[in-house]
Amino acid sequence: MSIQSTMEGKLKKAFSPERLVIINESHLHAGHHHQDSDHHGTYDGTGETHFRVRIVSSAFAGMSRIERHRAVNALLADELNAGVHALAIEPAAPDEKTRW
Repeated sequence: MSIQSTMEGKLKKAFSPERLVIINESHLHAGHHHQDSDHHGTYDGTGETHFRVRIVSSAFAGMSRIERHRAVNALLADELNAGVHALAIEPAAPDEKTRW
């Protein structure tokens, strides 16, 4: 199972989102150097290392932006410790406007 699929399953189970989009942005980082990763030298942009998570869930109602980010980061801690280098999180409650 891909990292993206694993993250999607975890997010759906934990937050029952109304909307969920996970975008693999790894290719946007080709040419970057990841000093502390298994990509020695310059990163070629392949794989599953950089993601953007856009999620709308009633579970986020009443939570601050930091609390939402902490909740998602805690849920995806295994993936972050196993090679996901960057995770952009765009969480919202159902009654909030999103830019996407």
